[in-house]
Amino acid sequence: MGLSKTIWTQPSEIIRTKQPDHPVLVFSPTALQATARRFLKGFPGVVTYAVKSNPDEMVIQNLVAAGVKGFDVASPFEIDLIRRLAPGAALHYHNPVRGREEIAHAVRAGVKTWSVDSRSELDKLIEMVPAEKCEISVRFKLPVQGAAYNFGAKFGATADLAAELLRRAADAGFIPSLTFHPGTQCTDPAAWEAYILVASEICATAGVRAHRLNVGGGFPNHRKMGPAPVLEDIFALIDRATTEAFGSDRPILVCEPGRGLVGDAFTHITKVKALRDDTHVFLNDGVYGGLAELPLIGNIERIEVWSPEGFERGGDMVERIVFGPTCDSVDRLPGDVALPAELSEGDYVVFHGMGAYCSATNTRFNGFGQMEIVTALALKG
Repeated sequence: MGLSKTIWTQPSEIIRTKQPDHPVLVFSPTALQATARRFLKGFPGVVTYAVKSNPDEMVIQNLVAAGVKGFDVASPFEIDLIRRLAPGAALHYHNPVRGREEIAHAVRAGVKTWSVDSRSELDKLIEMVPAEKCEISVRFKLPVQGAAYNFGAKFGATADLAAELLRRAADAGFIPSLTFHPGTQCTDPAAWEAYILVASEICATAGVRAHRLNVGGGFPNHRKMGPAPVLEDIFALIDRATTEAFGSDRPILVCEPGRGLVGDAFTHITKVKALRDDTHVFLNDGVYGGLAELPLIGNIERIEVWSPEGFERGGDMVERIVFGPTCDSVDRLPGDVALPAELSEGDYVVFHGMGAYCSATNTRFNGFGQMEIVTALALKG
């Protein structure tokens, strides 16, 4: 995976000029910084970035330039990455299960904010992490609502256990806080409201005032046709629900968007390598590459098709099966994908809103997966 130093005007110029045979991920620093400023201006609390969604150095650098001062890290690699690129940034180590060597690494790196969702992991933190000025956020879960997939299947304590852990963390001298994740690509603002209400009930049960409440990620990027999600509506609901649930005990709010921050800052260019009997489309990228997430959370609807000369294909649409380039039969996008009837071999299928996880999960399985990252002034056209 390489980064071109050329700055393009838009994806169609890249197609027309280069006619690339390998997948190309197009990055717009302007779009990323605009979204970051939108969060910083609109969210009623502290904004941190979930590094896992796209750990590319230029992403981190542009977020810092936009004013982001906190990062959600999940591994020693991510801790070291942020310490190198943003030495003064706050690190939230919110992967709630860690090996002892990972805890020791984070302590040496000066991590002050941790999450936990079990008695055994809290035992390790109490044993290994100096309590002074360190925060432990207890992660809890509810049945998922309105999200593409459920993070609670792997992480999160029940409300009763969360109250117990919160009390223990406070008694051990840590700054007691709560955290949750409503689920990825969460388009239903009511999911946050339900979690916030339960957070207040957990505090009441524990007899502990939470210092901070981290409302997680889940903020959606623009994947469907039509208007983009209105993030400000979610921000306003979180603000109102927190005041109503906690009153004078309202905690400081924190969010940790990944997809919501970086998703719309990248567009992904793929090429039609074959159109088998005018039925099956074979792209030069698939689920082992930049399209890995689509079988998990559904197809991107914001798709354009361009000819090699840089003209957009229009006209009638046809539902087609779309495969990736590998010899593995599971290398297929879910369902059928509506593409122009005049689609031809050598055309370019352009997926918008692909900044989250596209490059982070790319592999070289079967010898495919070469991906170039380029920079553009705009992502449409």
